Amino acid sequence: MLRSALFAFVVAVAGAAQAQTVSEEEIVVTAPKRGEAVAQDLPMTLNAFSAEALSARNVEDLQSLSYAMPNVQLEDIGTARGIANFSIRGVGINSSIASVDPAVGLFVDGLYYGLNAGSISDLFDVEAVEVLRGPQGTLYGRNVTGGAVLVRTRGPSDAFEARARLAVETGTNVIAEAALGGPIAEGLLSGRLAIYHGDDEGWLTNGFDGSSFGANETNIYRASLRLTPARDWAFILRAEQGYIDGDGPAGQNHALFARDGFDFAIDNRGYARSEWEQLTLEANWRVAFGDGVVTSISGWRDVEVPWAADIDSTPAFVFHTRVLNLHEQWSEELRYAGAFGPVALTAGVFYLEQKLTYIDERNFSPTFRRTGGGQGDFTSWAAFADADWRLSDTLTLSGGLRYTREEKFSQISRVRRAIDDLDGPGVLVPGEGVDGGSIDARTLVFSDAPFDQQWEDLSPRVGLQWRPSEDANVYANWSRAFRGGGANFRTASLGLAPRAYEPEEQSTFEIGWKQDFERGRLNIALFHNEIEDMQRETNQADAISGVQQIVLNAGDATIWGGEIEARLDVTEYFSISAQAGYVEGEYDRITEDLNGDLVINDADYALEIPRLAPWTYGVAFDYERPFGEGAVSARLAYNHRDDAFYNDNNLGRLNEVDMVDARVGFDHDSGWSIALYGENLLDKATFGGDTVLPATAAFGFSGGERPTFSPLNKGRVFGIELRWRG
Repeated sequence: MLRSALFAFVVAVAGAAQAQTVSEEEIVVTAPKRGEAVAQDLPMTLNAFSAEALSARNVEDLQSLSYAMPNVQLEDIGTARGIANFSIRGVGINSSIASVDPAVGLFVDGLYYGLNAGSISDLFDVEAVEVLRGPQGTLYGRNVTGGAVLVRTRGPSDAFEARARLAVETGTNVIAEAALGGPIAEGLLSGRLAIYHGDDEGWLTNGFDGSSFGANETNIYRASLRLTPARDWAFILRAEQGYIDGDGPAGQNHALFARDGFDFAIDNRGYARSEWEQLTLEANWRVAFGDGVVTSISGWRDVEVPWAADIDSTPAFVFHTRVLNLHEQWSEELRYAGAFGPVALTAGVFYLEQKLTYIDERNFSPTFRRTGGGQGDFTSWAAFADADWRLSDTLTLSGGLRYTREEKFSQISRVRRAIDDLDGPGVLVPGEGVDGGSIDARTLVFSDAPFDQQWEDLSPRVGLQWRPSEDANVYANWSRAFRGGGANFRTASLGLAPRAYEPEEQSTFEIGWKQDFERGRLNIALFHNEIEDMQRETNQADAISGVQQIVLNAGDATIWGGEIEARLDVTEYFSISAQAGYVEGEYDRITEDLNGDLVINDADYALEIPRLAPWTYGVAFDYERPFGEGAVSARLAYNHRDDAFYNDNNLGRLNEVDMVDARVGFDHDSGWSIALYGENLLDKATFGGDTVLPATAAFGFSGGERPTFSPLNKGRVFGIELRWRG
């Protein structure tokens, strides 16, 4: 009933919009890599959020946008803070395994993040966020079969600017950030410095000892310089360093606690840390050839993510784990963008090199441990070209092609028994497990066969755009993209040899219509995805290793659905926006056992594809008008997401969620503002995963719901913030 009513409401908003100029500020985007463009003019489905829009939604990290768009999940996986678990239109991953490539790519200031661990940190001093739905392989390369998320931080300006923010939230969580920028040498050099500090004492309570749980401290430092030595040249150097230190996940065991509450009890607090450094150098050279721009983006990123967790999620020592992710990457993109008469062209080359080390230590008692992991050297080369040919004033034909060559060399050690002192020199069976020292320093003995993989791929795109009027945009696109193959660094069973898996390929057809009215907007999109050699992670409870997570190419699948988004400016001061999305999918061919019964039969074909929440929808009310020497604003948003299975065997599932957020604020003309806000006002329990554990008494099983490891997120949060700009 509610779903039908809300869908009707979206249509009604769209209909009313026809009778009412869009007062909403047009957001400039960079998705086509041809300078700046207006999102509504592009023949693609995307959501763009300006800094002001992010502030109005009280977005603190990418996960805060999870419920704001149809068929989009931008969530933290929960095993450790900051591990991206993104899914768009049912295409994503449900894994914290470092060697598993993401399906939704994250790009910050043009720098691709090659590791999902350490990808989510607090957003601050951000200019805009763009979320591209559907495969983006031609322009953005590998691992964007679901879509891409583009984050742009604020860069140096030619005018002096200072910003500051202080927020206090129930928990207690204190957030302080500041930025200062402006000219250093007039007309030649400008700079910007931004800092962020967050101190969260923890929102949850651990039933094991009654202690506050979820403490987290975050510190991020960002500096940038802009050099313009000549009229046609510009260089931007960005540097960032960050550190996160906090508690491990609040694992809720659903054999012991109801999944709609926040009760949990664990005897191991664990920890979740991230430390990263990165440099990006962007160079832009304006050339006469095609009145174009040559752009170079060189990037380096180094990430260290150690974490520890109470996987059994009980008050007893049954299954604890420690993990270490080490990742270093170098990348270079060199591209040209210009126009030759009716043809606009973007072409370039791309190179990425990654080094990855992963250590997984499973502790089943203070003296019995199993340790394994892997390391790898990965390289990717690509050349691409994308063009729009304007056939007439109303019709544009577009197409593109990307060639990619990828090489991955992996060495793996299955999870083996390790007999050593965690912090001492240790004693070890030769060729098994690790070689002495703490987890931060120990060296794995890679006694399993290495994998040397190579493959090539073509990612084409073709599209047609029709502009019957300045306010209407009708388009159709077909594209193909791929997700890289690899080898599973988390091979938990000694009886199961490590396996390599091949790339996953996806073909997508999409049609869409974007329409602006006098006081409103309506966007509609329909899509059809065909996925070949679909990478699946089977999640099997195991009495010896606790949990087995096996990554393999399980077959082919089809996913289809649609989205509708509408906005109506009811008055000069009051607007309503609404969105709804539907997605459905099924396996077409299955080549590997998915449910763990050792056979491929109708039971496997009956399984639902994980992370496929059929319905997402929401509505938001925004009010803003002048008041005294400033303006008052208010926002109320309701968003819904259906429940969905979390893993391939359909044993774990994510809750159905109704999310309500609100905010009221006052902005003074002098530059300061104050706001009160509330998040998750219905106090709904959500978690970053639902991993099924062995159905034994040791894990809390007594014949009811199966034991799980389900890291809890915060519930209801209230906050107050002060902002200043000068």
